[in-house]
Amino acid sequence: MRMKLFAISAITLLLFIAVACQREESENTAPASAAPQSNCDRACLESYIDKYMDAMLAHNPDKTLFDENCRFTENGVQLPLGNEGLWAGMVGKGTYKFYVPDIETQQVAYIGTAREETATPGVGNPVVIALRLKIGNGLITEAEQLVIRPESNLFDPNRKPAPSAAENIEKMGAPHPVYMEVIPPEERPSREEMIKIANMYFSGLQRNDGKGVYPFSDDCDRYENGGRATNVPLRPGQKRPDPLKETVYSSAWGCKEQFQSGLMHFVSRIRDRRFVAVDRERGIVFTFNFFDHGAGKTRYFKTPDGRDLVAGPTEPWTWQQAELFKIEKGNIRRIEAVLQRCPYGMNSGWSTYEQGMSEDIQIIK
Repeated sequence: MRMKLFAISAITLLLFIAVACQREESENTAPASAAPQSNCDRACLESYIDKYMDAMLAHNPDKTLFDENCRFTENGVQLPLGNEGLWAGMVGKGTYKFYVPDIETQQVAYIGTAREETATPGVGNPVVIALRLKIGNGLITEAEQLVIRPESNLFDPNRKPAPSAAENIEKMGAPHPVYMEVIPPEERPSREEMIKIANMYFSGLQRNDGKGVYPFSDDCDRYENGGRATNVPLRPGQKRPDPLKETVYSSAWGCKEQFQSGLMHFVSRIRDRRFVAVDRERGIVFTFNFFDHGAGKTRYFKTPDGRDLVAGPTEPWTWQQAELFKIEKGNIRRIEAVLQRCPYGMNSGWSTYEQGMSEDIQIIK
């Protein structure tokens, strides 16, 4: 009898433990109703850019689109969302649209064009907008934009300006076909590798000794504000500049040749290197960054072949820019940047002082 009671007690105990384990496993597994909201795919992320541009054109930061605590900056300055900056003066959308969705971080970057109000009624001034949106719980939680306006309009609204960055970019019509090429899955590097390769561009340019590792493809091209900055065809009868004799780099040279010349000394520091979107499917890295021109002692440098030169800006100032890199087979194949001059040492509005002055990689998630 004693043995039977012991056996029954043991079986009861085992059953109790089994039920408890099942209950614990059930509690540790989130029920279907509590599962987190599914992430946006490419098309979904791109649609937020379109909705954002429509909301800005309507001057209406709809609460169904924006988180109530959405943080907004324009050109490095935090502003109230919805009634200042381009939000106050946008009167039309442009034609150029370049989306860079980052499915892994639920962010989407963009370069496009828009029209801003001018002193002449009914006439919109073309501007470039470089944009980053952060999406959370179906709403925009962060909006960071760089707006590049024609400088001449700041001083003389009635004077016809020279072709602006926006006009140059609109002439491009659409992103270059190379950006739309899909990288085969087996050839796609990790996002960390892509960022590392893109950052080698910044490090090589800042070092400017002609001896760095320059991961450029043979057909690499660079464009700035819609204008070609490398491999520019020579005019009839024009002799190709010799890197061993020139004192400034030439736009006739290719990406690697410009770096190897050691003549891009005018950039004294590249900082606040914020990598905000990576599109692994198409091999695109999108960054916000600052190029400082320190003037002073930075104007004195030695070329790789040993010549001592003095050149570059005589007063300090900074390029504030957004930059795109096409990464393919471990190399940079195409670079496009939109940029504007800003006060020396400007901050992005999203970095601490230490981050803003740092040359370290910052991966924004």
